[in-house]
Amino acid sequence: MPGITIGDTVPNLEVETTHGKLKFHDYFKNGWTILFSHPADFTPVCTTELGKMAAYLPEFEKRAVKLLGLSCDDVKSHNEWIKDVEAYTPGCKVTYPIVADPEREMIKQLNMVDPDEKDSSGNQVPSRALHIVGPDNKIKLSFLYPASTGRNMDEVMRALDSLQNASHHNNKIATPANWKPGDPVVISPSVTNQEANQMFPQGFETQKLPSGKEYLRFTHVN
Repeated sequence: MPGITIGDTVPNLEVETTHGKLKFHDYFKNGWTILFSHPADFTPVCTTELGKMAAYLPEFEKRAVKLLGLSCDDVKSHNEWIKDVEAYTPGCKVTYPIVADPEREMIKQLNMVDPDEKDSSGNQVPSRALHIVGPDNKIKLSFLYPASTGRNMDEVMRALDSLQNASHHNNKIATPANWKPGDPVVISPSVTNQEANQMFPQGFETQKLPSGKEYLRFTHVN
């Protein structure tokens, strides 16, 4: 697909939101941000998703992560829709800003255009996309779902924990399939055994494989 992807810097756009005008890089402020789009206000799956984002906000805040929503509807529509979202998810408040993109320019720059879906006027709409943006304003991970499939917030959280864990250890570790916090991680092949002994004094275990190569090494980290 055209547009920015993993490793690219998110452009420093100035946008209108439910919290007023803001510039992306000022909002990011060298921290982690989840930038996510939804096809349209007052639609069923999106209403459940924004409610879940609000419900998970305490967990995001524990990780010093900000949220930033986006759709092509205007700010007035967003503010009215928020009432529905909060009613559907009792006890949760949508305290994060939602960007308005009525001209449908930002969704193109952010690689958030749905390849198939159109609105009633035949115009392009946002995909159900989500970018996890790192402290350097670069995209670290992207999810892209069709309009028919809502996001799994537990997977978003798991992926975020994986990214932050790797970043904390200077990307010298990675998380294996089905990893979850507390599980062992793998040590990067770029790290020698001697370096691994210094970096991971708690020790590590090398998996024995038919190839005889010692590249699958597990350790526990905080």
